[in-house]
Amino acid sequence: MEVYLIRHTTPLIEKGICYGQSDIPLVETFHNEIKKLQQYLPDRVDAIYSSPLNRCVKFAELIKSHQEIIQDKRLMEMNFGDLEMKKWDEINQDILNEWMKDFVNIRVPNGENFTDLHKRVNDFLDELIKTDFKKIAIITHAGVIRSVLCRILEIPLHNAFKIQIDYGGITKINSDKKSCYQNIEFINQVFLVI
Repeated sequence: MEVYLIRHTTPLIEKGICYGQSDIPLVETFHNEIKKLQQYLPDRVDAIYSSPLNRCVKFAELIKSHQEIIQDKRLMEMNFGDLEMKKWDEINQDILNEWMKDFVNIRVPNGENFTDLHKRVNDFLDELIKTDFKKIAIITHAGVIRSVLCRILEIPLHNAFKIQIDYGGITKINSDKKSCYQNIEFINQVFLVI
């Protein structure tokens, strides 16, 4: 199976804002960004999965080739709860520092921790492996892609944010039916683990 993990393109939001499951639009030029990325994608895929958030669905609608877009809530970004849509530098530093010390296990107030996200992403992957698809595209978010890569590369979750996932970044994964990932190719983005 060939899996194309695609991060949505640039969102229309001020820099320095904490957002995860907030439904924000893409910049007005997103059509141009997506056109540039299409050269890296296959002409046809068997299935297109997308986070239900607007910034992913809009991307999926432009690359779809006759298939229905399968929206799956498990592909949504991490829920930042009470921190959503707040400026990072205006968030209570005690809360932020506590969470950042152990984002894998500590939930943000009224939100998730990275383990919660990882569990739902793994649930999605376990179902995906059972399909007969040969080639699929998944339009999602940086946190979800990091979670997938942590699983495949056996990277500890606490190192997830050392993996850089750019807007519009594409990661191509080849696997066999036994869920043994044979090859990972990072297209138009940098992959960094320190």
